Amino acid sequence: MHRNRELYSFLLDKATQLTEDWYATLNKNDKAGVYSSPDRHVIDKLKQQNHQFHLHFFKVFLLEENQFFHDLDEWIEDIGQDEEHLNTPIYFILREFFRTQKQYLDYIEQFAALHEEKYTQAEINAWFKIVVKVFSEVMERFTAANHRYANKIMKAQQQTIAELSSPIISLKDNTALLPLIGDIDMERGMSLLENTLQQCAEKNVTRLFIDLSGVHGIDGASAHQLSQLIESLHLIGIDTTLSGLRPDIAMKAVKLHLPFDKVTVKSTLAQAIHTIT
Repeated sequence: MHRNRELYSFLLDKATQLTEDWYATLNKNDKAGVYSSPDRHVIDKLKQQNHQFHLHFFKVFLLEENQFFHDLDEWIEDIGQDEEHLNTPIYFILREFFRTQKQYLDYIEQFAALHEEKYTQAEINAWFKIVVKVFSEVMERFTAANHRYANKIMKAQQQTIAELSSPIISLKDNTALLPLIGDIDMERGMSLLENTLQQCAEKNVTRLFIDLSGVHGIDGASAHQLSQLIESLHLIGIDTTLSGLRPDIAMKAVKLHLPFDKVTVKSTLAQAIHTIT
């Protein structure tokens, strides 16, 4: 009942004006995000994205719902992973969806007034209802896409941090150093195991010095991860030397039965490095 080619054509003719009116009334005082950007390139891209949304959305008055969302989902995915929008608070973005929805409802009122004797109130109500319904669906799909891509970026950043927190420093003759600093909790212990083995393989390391002088403390779970690291290094033929064990950490390591038979232990990093021939 809501499909109407005449209404579609009416709204399509207004698409450019809709974008210009939307941007002219945009709150550009937001403290963060794409809407407050003074960059001309960002502004032009933002307007283009808004205009493309209109072109997709108006097809709701022509297409079956499945086909309509198939086309619109591409726009949602593009905006969901757009860097500028990912750096914009989600409530700012939802605010702009609602403002655009109001623009559409206002123009539908204008269209109905121009054809007051041609269309029934039931038809007009159907137009209003489909706009509100589709906007709700679009906002839900966009929020899901935005969340998905934000999580993807966050995980990549966490991976980078994990790699930086356990850097393998090449020395000479296939030897390398792994200096550990700070607390080692279970999560860091797991990433330490994965990253160390991967980096040792990439750098063709045959002897690894693990310095613990900067470690404040370890818990049972992370000690288990360290134990697995030592075992794994031993299994792939890498000689491991531990240095810098503080007395409290050494006592805990003994209680937790770390496999010291598979490593060489030196009191300081200097003593460990001095063994390189």
